[in-house]
Amino acid sequence: MAASRRKGGNRAGAPRAPRTGRTGRLGRVGLALLTLLALAAGAAAALWFSLPDPAAFATRTPATTALIDQRRAEATRSGKPFRPDYRPVALDRISPRLQRAVVASEDASFFGHAGFDWDEIQNAAAQNWKAGRTIRGASTITQQLAKNLWLGTERSWLRKAREALLTVKMERSLGKRRILTLYLDVAEWGNGVFGAEAAAQHWFRASARDLSPAQAAVLAAMLPAPRRAALTPAPRWLARRARRILGLLERNGTVTAGEALAARAELERLLSTPASLPSDVEEEPPDDR
Repeated sequence: MAASRRKGGNRAGAPRAPRTGRTGRLGRVGLALLTLLALAAGAAAALWFSLPDPAAFATRTPATTALIDQRRAEATRSGKPFRPDYRPVALDRISPRLQRAVVASEDASFFGHAGFDWDEIQNAAAQNWKAGRTIRGASTITQQLAKNLWLGTERSWLRKAREALLTVKMERSLGKRRILTLYLDVAEWGNGVFGAEAAAQHWFRASARDLSPAQAAVLAAMLPAPRRAALTPAPRWLARRARRILGLLERNGTVTAGEALAARAELERLLSTPASLPSDVEEEPPDDR
């Protein structure tokens, strides 16, 4: 009996083996996650410091851009001449009508966000998911400027990461007015046409400061696919966008009630596109930006 008690006592007093089941697995998962987060943070930091400093353009206009260089390379590969018309000007030499048309059509919350319009991103994601394909983008003016200045139109996750970081950098180092100036000065507005001044001269033989409401609406409407744009007649997608943008200018007070009738008449002359066309005519262009 004593032996039995001793044996039982040994069982009761024996040290328990450590548990290595669920607790151990959770620990390993947590360590792996921390390691991945550290690696991601390190990669983001390295990418951040490898990118250009937008402050260089706080007072200086770039001599060229990534998009201009990309178009030049594309022309060289296809054996075509390339002579870009690029005429940067100060913001006060660009019609407020064009400024407001571009903001209204491309980034209505431009002056209220910090580089990303999260509501627009959510809405675009929902529409694209429902359609099963990308039918709507959500890039802000600052994001588009990052692409034009430094990245070009390449589509990749790395480019999106660089675009996001450059957007943050620009919003920190450049004011909204300067971002808008740079955007209007470098945006593509046709084959070899870059910037508002070159666009006004190319499409209307006018100065950017003298654009009419209808002309401003047409130029803003071209931005998603400027190399597919045309006038007299305009493609249906361009006509629809221009009419909508002119309506926005009327509603936000850029076009007064007294100007509206003449502006609509001028717009129809510029477009020479019936308001109603057969359903097989393209309504919306691919976004070439």
